[in-house]
Amino acid sequence: MYTIRVWDLPTRLFHWLLALCVVGLVVTGSLGGNWMNWHLRLGYAVLTLLLFRLVWGFIGGHWSRFSSFLYGPSALLAHLRGRGRPEHDVGHSPLGSLSVFALLLILCAQVGTGLMSDDEIAFFGPLVRFVSGDTVSLATSYHKNVGKFIVLALVALHLGAILFYKLVKQQSLVRPMVVGDKLLAHDLPSARDTVSSRLLALVVLIVCGAGVAWLVSLGNAF
Repeated sequence: MYTIRVWDLPTRLFHWLLALCVVGLVVTGSLGGNWMNWHLRLGYAVLTLLLFRLVWGFIGGHWSRFSSFLYGPSALLAHLRGRGRPEHDVGHSPLGSLSVFALLLILCAQVGTGLMSDDEIAFFGPLVRFVSGDTVSLATSYHKNVGKFIVLALVALHLGAILFYKLVKQQSLVRPMVVGDKLLAHDLPSARDTVSSRLLALVVLIVCGAGVAWLVSLGNAF
């Protein structure tokens, strides 16, 4: 058996911080009132994390890179038939990758529409003043009545997959996302997870955060 570093520390921190922020967004959005201040802040945090993951998908550890879980139809079909290649079950499987990409895409849409939403009471996104009233109405409607429920459905699907792997396939998807390593029967590449790579991730995160702060400042510039 081989101990393989699958998830580097930046990827693990991204995963758990994103999960916490999404929970916080659902709670604060449901409570409303002054909690909307935190809803906005958490939305900016999620945007920062998503931008970070986009960059990290190209320069991060081996199994965190999009190229490691960008599969074609044949790989997906083989996986569904139980004939997938061993390395396809190390990081994100062909089926799991669809869930990952869908969740990232929907979260981007949810945050993007949030930036252009207006509750017509006291809270509005920083980009509201840059788009038309019709666009604001469409964005607000999607954000409140459509996107939120799609996010919840994908999160439920994600949790269901974790339970399925644990109870049926006897595999824990949570532990590797906590400690980073998997015990495998095959000797496969380990993700780069060094001090220098972690510092690089920190720099990327800071740059992404600065970019989001600049974007938010646009709404306060008038």
